[in-house]
Amino acid sequence: MDAERLPEGHAIRVHLDRLLAERGMTLAELAARVGVTNVNLSILKNGRAKAIRFTTLTRICDVLGCQPGDLLSHHPSDG
Repeated sequence: MDAERLPEGHAIRVHLDRLLAERGMTLAELAARVGVTNVNLSILKNGRAKAIRFTTLTRICDVLGCQPGDLLSHHPSDG
């Protein structure tokens, strides 16, 4: 999926690739530390997730040392 293209039905971009690169962390390492599967994180990373639990979002932010706004952004003109 092109990084600038968003799935139909929402205008939320996920910046997990950037955050992982900035921290020198792999998706597999994040998945293990957060306690979710690689597949679920990959779905989120690729912008295909339909929802995210606040508990999962909290754990991702704790592990990456970020705020939810660092991970997600809203682009209404794109969606």
